[in-house]
Amino acid sequence: MTKESPRIEEYLEYIYKLQEMHESATTSKLAQRLELAPSSVSEMLKQLEQRGLVEYAEKGVVLTKEGELKARKVIRKHRLSERLLTDILGFEWDKVHEEACRLEHDISSEMEEKIEEKLGNPRTCPHGYPIPDKEGLIVRDNTVKLSELKANEKGVIISVFEENSEMLQYLGSLGLYPEIEVKVKSVAPFGGPILIRVTGSEKSVGKELAEKIMVQRK
Repeated sequence: MTKESPRIEEYLEYIYKLQEMHESATTSKLAQRLELAPSSVSEMLKQLEQRGLVEYAEKGVVLTKEGELKARKVIRKHRLSERLLTDILGFEWDKVHEEACRLEHDISSEMEEKIEEKLGNPRTCPHGYPIPDKEGLIVRDNTVKLSELKANEKGVIISVFEENSEMLQYLGSLGLYPEIEVKVKSVAPFGGPILIRVTGSEKSVGKELAEKIMVQRK
């Protein structure tokens, strides 16, 4: 498989992550995430379509089979890098995303395998997202956003959005880590906060934050 430029890899990676969060990969969202002008994003999406890596959908674009496989190759290196930084080098989980972004484009296949072996073949990154295997295969979890749970529903946190360090610090202070069970006590109307019970305590989280937490219903 031909290696893409770091710029193309970033586009494929972010489109994949938006799909992973059950969000549409629109031009505006990509422009915001990549800190680029919408016109630049639109031009790149056209190029990616011409190369058969994305196709236009009702809202934004989706990855083709080839585009998704290439994205997973990058995601694999990124998430292994995050594990290396936390498990071996002692970084906090809110500090590893930016460091991993710098590493992911330069890790060789041999180094990738050595890192995975050294780490004991981890299944997820520090934020709970699955690490694709070396073939790019991944086990999909049947997840929903915490904001989608109704009162008295329970869920186990599977993953949390990893790109905002301040948010990760706040989630950590609330005890909201992957594999932790939460129960929704009540949901305020009109987009108000959600009251949850976690590790024996009741916490209130805003809807915007709850949309960044993926859970598996129990």
